Order: sequence, then structure tokens, then C-alpha cells
Amino acid sequence: MAQDTTAPTGPPAALPGAHQDKRSVRIAISALALGMLLAALDQTIVSTALPTIVSDLGGIEHLSWVVTAYLLASTAATPLWGKLGDMYGRKKLFQTVIVIFLIGSALCGISQNMPQLIAFRALQGLGGGGLMVLSMAIVGDIVPPRDRGRYQGVFGAVFGASSVLGPLLGGVFTEQLSWRWVFYINLPIGVVALAVIAAVLHIPVRRTSHRIDYMGMAVVAAAATCLVLVTSLGGTTWPWSSPKIIGLAVLGVVLVAGFIVIERRAVEPVLPLRLFRVRTFWLCSVISFVIGFAMFGAMTYLPTFLQVVHGLSPTMSGVHMIPMVIGMLVSSTGSGQIVSRTGHYKVFPILGTGITIIGLLLLHRLDEFTSTWVMSGYFLVFGFGLGLVMQVLILAVQNSVGYEDLGAATSGATFFRSIGASFGVSIFGTVFANELNGKIDSAIAGKPLPPGFDPSVISANPRAVESLPASIQGPVVHAYSASITTVFLWAVPVTVIAFVLAWFLKEQPLRGSVTVPDGTETFGANPVERSSIDEIARGLSLLGSREARRDLYARITRMAVLDIHPASSWLLLRMAKGGESDPVVLARITTVPADVIEQAAVEVESRGLAVREGNPLVLTDSGREMAAQLGAARRTVLGELLGDWDPERHADLAALLTKLSGELCGGDTDRLTKERPAAGGSAA
Repeated sequence: MAQDTTAPTGPPAALPGAHQDKRSVRIAISALALGMLLAALDQTIVSTALPTIVSDLGGIEHLSWVVTAYLLASTAATPLWGKLGDMYGRKKLFQTVIVIFLIGSALCGISQNMPQLIAFRALQGLGGGGLMVLSMAIVGDIVPPRDRGRYQGVFGAVFGASSVLGPLLGGVFTEQLSWRWVFYINLPIGVVALAVIAAVLHIPVRRTSHRIDYMGMAVVAAAATCLVLVTSLGGTTWPWSSPKIIGLAVLGVVLVAGFIVIERRAVEPVLPLRLFRVRTFWLCSVISFVIGFAMFGAMTYLPTFLQVVHGLSPTMSGVHMIPMVIGMLVSSTGSGQIVSRTGHYKVFPILGTGITIIGLLLLHRLDEFTSTWVMSGYFLVFGFGLGLVMQVLILAVQNSVGYEDLGAATSGATFFRSIGASFGVSIFGTVFANELNGKIDSAIAGKPLPPGFDPSVISANPRAVESLPASIQGPVVHAYSASITTVFLWAVPVTVIAFVLAWFLKEQPLRGSVTVPDGTETFGANPVERSSIDEIARGLSLLGSREARRDLYARITRMAVLDIHPASSWLLLRMAKGGESDPVVLARITTVPADVIEQAAVEVESRGLAVREGNPLVLTDSGREMAAQLGAARRTVLGELLGDWDPERHADLAALLTKLSGELCGGDTDRLTKERPAAGGSAA
């Protein structure tokens, strides 16, 4: 999560995507998307299988750790994988994390008890964190900044799809095959990804030296684990007043203090402490923590409610979760569009946390008699509230920090959401276990029980409820219902804190290069480590869209104080870069409409800026002079989009600006060169 403080050594590397075969790049992107799909699915696919897993392996009091172990391990490992990839190259490291993930998946599938499953989920999480961060980094290695916008949509779609498919596929595998296939399914997908990456992924070598903050990473992971253990084991496995719980709590606090000391001295800290002097950052971090807390806590225990209380199959419980995910997708996408058009974002965290509170109160009203339509409506409201907040928090953080902290702040915001998810699942689990034991005792008190019946089986095995005699089944189902819905009530005060804090966010004018985050930042719980330069490239790459390019060239033409059509400016810059341009070929290989290209060609030719040599147009002396004016104006316009991120003070930012200035003239120069002989031949 720390920004890159050391410059690459040696000669300048090739531009990302240079000399890459387009087909190979697309295949490689597909393999990277498969890898990210594995990691994204494993955050949600397990939830619908949890009741069946607990019934098979026992240990309902440790149910939350099946999710928490994965989240904690992936969160702790993410910054490490990111920096190791910079230091030693990403291709082999990406293959390594896939292997780690697949080994963890296979071991999860053959687990014979709950402690084994939890340990192997942690191993799986180590690989999952690497899949997240390295797949995003590799895109930056093989795709030019101009083209990254279109691939952001691919990865955003992967996360959106995984949010919908995870609960559904988890139910299908559990019901039709076995809960173990929730993990086994990763194996064939991972093997395909490994094979494709080995065959087609060719990454330019651009190694960067780092001072990895091993101590900071280890201490923050240990501190989070201690505090999550306190919330998970306190009041269930051990009393709150037991020396073990008190010792874990004290150790956790000591480790947090130690982490602060370590981060002050680290050359490249995991989380730069200066960020906490920025009000927007720490406010958004707290709100992100709460959103992770509520979202993953609910997604973990709602399937148990649907399967045990309403008697739904695992598959149908996944189907019933879809309204919540649809609510998240619709509101996160819609809020992003509105922010992009208006530049105002403060209202969304306020509305989102407020609607999330309403959603939690509605979930608390659920019981065994609630109809499907009412449940779907409650789920939709809850998801809609979450979605309103998720996009905007990262955008606000990015807009509030200086260039040197942009990458660290982005990763930090998602880091706190991931930690919040771990705490949410853990605390929800503790509340559920405590409530369930007491309510089941009350439910069966005084009721005639079958001979040899052990009441502890009911709380240890959710599936045992189905086989209970009718006289006690109803009260026990109600006990499960009340226990789970009480969990949502406990989340309300925490979300109220986030709602209050959202009012204190300060809305600042959006910088031109700060854009709505992509799906990897919206739906994933893992913090994805990216440098400041990565974030700038991601934002400015959106200029590659047709609408953005049209506006960009209108601004460039005005800046150059020239009386020509913006499309003519684009054509002049194309000719300046490629030497000549054939309008017929341009119409075939670019997204600019053929009639617009033809009008531009007529204008530059009629005004003596270019002449025909066969079909291609070649610049005249006056055309070259005008293209030089446009080139200077283009760089100025791009520099203005960076706002207060000054290229003069940052060599890497100046290099990116120069690179984008050349690439955004339209690209596809290599392709144009390849097709020119054929075009010329036909003209002859």
C-alpha cells in the first residue's frame, strides 16, 4: 500500500503493451480475469454452503472463521505480493500464487474437521490476495494506458458477476454434488489460467527496488487476528472475563501500538501514518470499515437464515440473495454515473449509510413467516444502501490526498473495508452463537423430547432441525430466526456512527483525473495495491472513450487557438505521428465514423495542410507547423486534467503525461502501417 519511493534503475523499459500481439493480449487478459474470478468468487461462494459444512464437520461456533480466515490472510498478503512483483517480475509470481491458491482449494475440499478447513482457508487467502493485486498490475504491464479503460470494464464485470454467481453457484454445488465442490471447482479453472499464462503472457522486465515493510505487514496481521479472535471466542468458547480473552485483547492493543511505531520508521510503510492527518481519509476509512462489517456479516448469515428458518435448498438460498446484489450493482453504478456528471459526491455516503440502517432494521424484522416478496424487498433495500457508499468513498479519498499518497490512500481505504469485513463476520458469529444457545434452551424447555435426544445437536448441526418432531421444530426454527435477526440489530449502532461521520465529509471539487473507481475497488474486499502512477494512468485512460476523445480534441483545438474542426486536429496529429494517413484505412481501424474522417480530410486538404500522395494524406510545411501547435496544446490540456498533481515535481508523472500525449492521438499506428501497402496497392 505504500507508494513507490524508488525509481527504476537501468535503461527505460518499453512502453506497456509495446510490441504485444493484440490477440495474445486479449487471451492473456482472459486468463487474468479467470484468476481474479477465482479470488472474487471465494469471497462469496462459501456463504451458501456454510450450513451444510457445519452440519458435516460440526463447530457452528467457529462458522465465521471459514470466511474470516480467508479475508485476514488475503488482506495481509496483498501488499507483500505487490512489492515482490515489482522486485522479481510478475509472471512467475502470478503462477506461484495460482498454485498456492489451488493447493489451498484442494486441501479445503478434503478437510475432515473445522480447524483443518479454517487453516486451509487461510492458505487459500494467501494465494487469493496475490491473484487480486498481481492481475491488476499485469494489466498495466501489457496494456497501454490508452486502452486500460476498456479492460477496467472487464474486471469490473468479473467482480459484479462473482457477487451474483458466488451465492448461487455455492448452492448449486452443495445441493447437486457436495459442499467440497465449492473448493474443487477452482482446480480446473486455475489449471486453464496457468496454461494460458505460460503460453501467451509476455511481460516486459521493469524491476523496481523496494524496502519491503515485512515487520509492519506481520504486526498488522497479528494485531487484526488477535482482535478478531477476541470478538470471535469471547463469550462463546471462553468467558469474556477469562485470562485468555483479556490476554488476547491486551496483546492486540500492544501490537497496534507497535505497528504505529514501526510505520513511523519504515522507508515504505504498509500504511503511511501521515494519511490520518487528512480528515477525509480517516473519515472514509471508518465508514469503509463499517460497510465491510455490515456487508460481509450479512452475506455470511443470511444463507443460514434462508436454509434453516425457511427450509430453502442451498441453490434457492443463493437465488434469494440475488436482490441484494442487484441493489448493490444498480446503486453503485448509478451513483458513479451521477458523480461523473455532477462532480458532487458527499450526498451518497449520507444516503447510503442511512438506507443501510433502514435495511438492517428491515432484516431484523424477518421471521419464519415472512413472504418471499417481502424478503426480496428487504434484501434489495439493504444492498441498495451498501452500493451507494462503496463507489464514492474511494473516489473521495483519491480526491483528498496529494499525488505522492494517491496509491497508498486508495489501497488504505479498501484495507479498512477488508478489516471491517473480518470483524463483521466474527462479531456477527459471536452474537449468533450466544443468542442461539440461550434461545434453543428456552424453546425446548418443558417440551417432550424423543428418547436419547441431545439438545446440543440442534445448535451444532443446522440440518438436524429438519428431523425434529413437529412439537419442538417450530420453536427451534423460531430460535434460529430470532438469533440471526438479532445480529442485524447489533449492526445498527455501528452503522449509525458511519452515518453521523458521513455528514462531516468535506466535498472538494473533483480533479480531472480522479474518476469513479472500477469494480475491483467496489466489490472486492481485498485491498489492491497500486502506485500513484497506476491510479493516474487508470483515471486518464478513460480519455480513450469516443465521447471523452471528442471533448478532448475540442479543448485541444481551443487551446491552440485554431479555427479548424476538432476532427481535423485529430487527423493532423495522426499524420504527425505516423508520417501519413489514409482516410479509408483510418475508418476501418478506428472508432471514428467514416463520414467524420472524410470531412476532416477534405478540410485539411482544402486548407493546404496536407496533400494526397495516392490515397494517403501527407502533411505540408504549414500542416506540420499546425500539428506542432496542437501537440503542445494537447500536453497542456492533459496537464490541466491532473489538477494540483504537478508533473514538474514528479518525473514519473511527467513521463506518463508525455506517453499519454502521444498515445491519445488515436493509436493503432502499428496496425495502420501493416495495412498501408494493401491500401496503396488497391489505389494503384
